[in-house]
Amino acid sequence: MPSEREIVHKFWKQLQSDRTVLLGVEGSGEAQPMTALLESDDERGPVWFFSSKDVDLVNEIGMGQPGVLYFTAKGHDLFAGVHGELSLVYDRGVIERLWNPFVAAWYEGGKDDPSLQLIRFDPAHAHIWLNENSVFSGVKALLGRDPKQDYGGKTADVPLS
Repeated sequence: MPSEREIVHKFWKQLQSDRTVLLGVEGSGEAQPMTALLESDDERGPVWFFSSKDVDLVNEIGMGQPGVLYFTAKGHDLFAGVHGELSLVYDRGVIERLWNPFVAAWYEGGKDDPSLQLIRFDPAHAHIWLNENSVFSGVKALLGRDPKQDYGGKTADVPLS
């Protein structure tokens, strides 16, 4: 059974690898797919996003808002709901460090594109679920074992700040 620390570590490792999340302002009922970028492996954030100044999410964030980030690992072996603070920033250093060909494809003006907007997400709290392979759960059920018994130790409800 993994420890909370191991579950949190797996979350950060998967987020660094898979990157696609749903991001939104808490309570808005809306979230949109975004590509999460991390500057380091310190497992605390912030999580950065490149966006355009004219999208609804940027307008909702305004001067800063509580935010939510939902993440599903590509193999569906980890799910997370993360709460934190969203803010709009301009930080040339972050742009330089995180700029890559995939980001560049969205901005005709490159790093100086006037529509470019950085979104910063400072995670505060997460609920993380590890998902055992459903095939194994099915086999356990066929053998008379309750697959729910194994699930209890595979969640973490943890502070991230």
